[in-house]
Amino acid sequence: MLPGLKNLRFGILLVVLSLILAACSNGTTNETATAGEETEVSTTKVIQDQFGEVTIPTEPKNMLVLDSIYAEFLIEMGVTPQMVAFVPEIEPDYRAPYFEEHGVQMVQSEQYQFNYEQLLGLAPDLIIMRGAGMEQAVYDELSKIAPTLAMDTNYEMNLAMPKLAAIFNKTEEANQLLVEFDEKAKLAREKIANGIGDKTVLVLRVESDRYRFMGPKAANSSVFFYDTLGLNSPEVIKDSDVWFNPFSLEFLSEMNPDYIFLEDRSLKGYDTKQSMENLKESIVWTNLDAVKNDRVYPLKTSDFTSGVGPIGSVKLMDYVVEKLVP
Repeated sequence: MLPGLKNLRFGILLVVLSLILAACSNGTTNETATAGEETEVSTTKVIQDQFGEVTIPTEPKNMLVLDSIYAEFLIEMGVTPQMVAFVPEIEPDYRAPYFEEHGVQMVQSEQYQFNYEQLLGLAPDLIIMRGAGMEQAVYDELSKIAPTLAMDTNYEMNLAMPKLAAIFNKTEEANQLLVEFDEKAKLAREKIANGIGDKTVLVLRVESDRYRFMGPKAANSSVFFYDTLGLNSPEVIKDSDVWFNPFSLEFLSEMNPDYIFLEDRSLKGYDTKQSMENLKESIVWTNLDAVKNDRVYPLKTSDFTSGVGPIGSVKLMDYVVEKLVP
């Protein structure tokens, strides 16, 4: 072989080896960069909430939930928050032991109020709460403490739970919980329908200075009573889409329900004693079919306003069935 040809082949070989090494080097660099990008993405993510986009930690280490109902949703899906705001006056009886069982710190709070200094001292890395009805100024203050998710939904389990589940990749678990609840609700509806047929049921709230009835076409617990359990409201209010409507005692005779669930509204510093006495001493009350037939049942504020998670809703369902179909 000629010396020149031999040198040419050797040069070509060096070029090929150089290209191979460069490709390998570039491949390693890309893989490292990609891995780094994946690590960054898994650390935080952007979520759309009631007020816009918010960047939150993917795996929060000190999560604070400001609605105990949402905390119950999360726990049942397999996401246990470290802390939850707890308002003793409005919590159902089962919930404190429930949080203790799951190792959740209960932060004593006032209803409808936030102690920002207290929350700052807790050093949360994520705050979660209901956004419906929340003021922008309150959201801004909470966001100064930690990334705050103001969920654009209410407390209805079939609406709020899927949205929470999507954030924490728990959609399958949430769907299973909802399916199980629907099965229990179906059995309850059947028992009620077989037990009382088309008889009417009124949810009546006694407050310190007035009386209100639950509108069957409103949101929140109206959905539970009149959709989930299939109860029939008095005909005269069947189209009401307001959660609680003020009314005069005289209007009770027009509603004249077959059954009444009577809420003596419970709030801190709230006194309904005189209102309750006035109600029960009125001629209108004593002439109601539900009263004459001894079909008036107490309803605790906490049980149907706060106890509406996967645990509480089943407890409330069992209570309603027990009263209507003894």
